[in-house]
Amino acid sequence: MIGIRGFPNVQGGVETHAEQLGTELVKLGCEVEAVVRSPYQPAAVGASWHGVRFKSLWSPRSRGLEAIVHTTLAVLYAGLRRPDILHIQAIGPGIVTPLARLLGLRVVATHHGPDYDRQKWGRFARTILQLGERWSMRHAQQAIVISSVIEELVRRKHHVAPALIPNGVQLPALPPAGATLARFGLESGRYVLLVSRIVPEKRHLDLIQAYALARLPGWRLVLVGASDHPDAHTRAVLDAAAAQPGVVCTGFQSGAALAELYAHAGVFVLPSSHEGLPIALLEALSYGLPVIASDIPANLAVACSEVRYYPLGQTAALAAALETVAAQPPDPAYRARLRAFVGERYSWPQIARQTWELYRRVCPGR
Repeated sequence: MIGIRGFPNVQGGVETHAEQLGTELVKLGCEVEAVVRSPYQPAAVGASWHGVRFKSLWSPRSRGLEAIVHTTLAVLYAGLRRPDILHIQAIGPGIVTPLARLLGLRVVATHHGPDYDRQKWGRFARTILQLGERWSMRHAQQAIVISSVIEELVRRKHHVAPALIPNGVQLPALPPAGATLARFGLESGRYVLLVSRIVPEKRHLDLIQAYALARLPGWRLVLVGASDHPDAHTRAVLDAAAAQPGVVCTGFQSGAALAELYAHAGVFVLPSSHEGLPIALLEALSYGLPVIASDIPANLAVACSEVRYYPLGQTAALAAALETVAAQPPDPAYRARLRAFVGERYSWPQIARQTWELYRRVCPGR
């Protein structure tokens, strides 16, 4: 697998996808090697994680260069290693697909979302991402998409039939309130939660404004996540959070701390303007949390009738939804329904089996 920063405990939906998929493929008997970016890969993890081997290669710590430089090096490395399958994650790294094919590699490419729609990219970067989409979807032996929305886009733009294999979640145990809530001064069931990178398309400022408008006495707003490349937008979000009483910025969290923050939130909110198939939303449902999300197609594609949607960018509507959810604490049966929904539709073991069968079709006889 290439096109990822690293894992475990590396911020990002694609990284979470690769971590979960890779470890499940190992359980099915697949040998998995992930080519990761040395500035991001946690040194303490070592040479492997739950059976997934790592090859750490240098990459520049630059928003515009790190993906293309690292994936080019990764394809050259794969050309020497000769894997049965080279699995490219995301359309930015997908720009190296023709090089991989020239080297005689069998390529599977997963489209995680039209990243050229993200607000952070300029015209040149958007052009490169669109080229990556075109080349990966048209020149891979098999294209994968993670949602029906992306499937329709790929069929319409590139006239290929991708395999639809979604993101997934592991149904977690529900930890008791403990040190993490105490550290951030939080009360179980009485805070609004958002887990994401601090980037413009996640619309943190919308949520902060809606929280300020909503009548939520005793509730706090918890923003979990950081920015890989801090910039003016990062500063604007952190300044707005600091100026609004009741907002808590935890920075990037993972493992037991993140599980505790999910398990004891009163409501999860995803106000994004751009997503692929949002793993954070699926994770919130896996903890049985009420969810409020913007009505963009990617969020609607989760297809959970229990999610409360509001019009993108309409902070007054989001504030009203927050008040409604806060006034109706979920009962155990509601939480159980949400957990059952994701367990049935977004199971990583099932997703890994679908991927494994796809690999076997691309590489018959293995």
